[in-house]
Amino acid sequence: MKIKVGINGYGTIGKRIADAVIKQPDMELVGVSKLNADYEAVTAVKKGIKLFVDENSIEKFKNAGIDFSGTKLEMIKEAQVIIDATPDGVGAKNKALYISENKPAIFQGGEEPDVADVSFSALCNYDEANGKKYVRVVSCNTTGMLRIVCALKKNFKIKKVRVVLIRRAADPREVKKGPINSIVLNPVQLPSHHADDAKTVLRDLDIFTMAYVVPTTLMHVHAMSVQVEGNPSKEEVIKTLESSRRILGISRGSGIGSTAEIIETARDIGRVRYDLPEVAFFEDSVHSSNGEIFLTYAVHQESIVVPENVDAVRAMFKLKEKEESISLTDSTLGLLRGRLI
Repeated sequence: MKIKVGINGYGTIGKRIADAVIKQPDMELVGVSKLNADYEAVTAVKKGIKLFVDENSIEKFKNAGIDFSGTKLEMIKEAQVIIDATPDGVGAKNKALYISENKPAIFQGGEEPDVADVSFSALCNYDEANGKKYVRVVSCNTTGMLRIVCALKKNFKIKKVRVVLIRRAADPREVKKGPINSIVLNPVQLPSHHADDAKTVLRDLDIFTMAYVVPTTLMHVHAMSVQVEGNPSKEEVIKTLESSRRILGISRGSGIGSTAEIIETARDIGRVRYDLPEVAFFEDSVHSSNGEIFLTYAVHQESIVVPENVDAVRAMFKLKEKEESISLTDSTLGLLRGRLI
């Protein structure tokens, strides 16, 4: 049984999800929809992906000479599930259309939690999405936090979590965004929204977050403190994280101490677009004493939620159990286990 997937939005996230869906043996990509007649639309057509256009943009595409297969509504009608990868806030507006067409949908973390029946992180609450009609994959930052927290929860009883998020200012393609020469408190009033977002998945989690935006485009960096029962050693913490799916260690002695070097490593190992859907933590940053664990890790905002969207489809349609789905997704996408380097 192959589930027919339509992707509404073909930008930073949408194009990566499209590539991932194509690789799944139990999914079929119906096509992608675009609002703007731009280079990404041309790229989709050149890759052999069926392009559907917003009903109000037909003339734009015709004037630009970009071939398309039909309208967005036609794609929605053909698909069994829609993955909405439109900009923040647009997905919520699109929901009325999905309801009118009786189509299940997956939304991204830029939408408010109430847009869906459940917020989703594959390692943490896969089964909660079973049979749900509307699922929201949490944001890139929240996905990164939850992977680390849920990996640690397997071996340690967590009392509380504190995270400082150092956020990239914009994706590389977003040339009109900033800041250019500033560090911005985001927000000034604490906590940042990431704590509440994490609680939509782990409802009883004691978590507090602070966030700052810095002028870089490559990755986010999180500094996390986790208070646990007992007193695990540094080696136990590293082993726990590196045995988990979608988390990679950066080995001691590798010489890597920055996001630029992580991205360069991703390029060197042949990752398309230098994507790193795995969370990358610095082994040398791990410290554990008196029941408190400290560590620093990096989150590639452009690709981290891609495997979660794939797993969300399987969970919604009850195609596979949690571990089977995660294993299949990781295998088809070529994700690593253990160490990045």
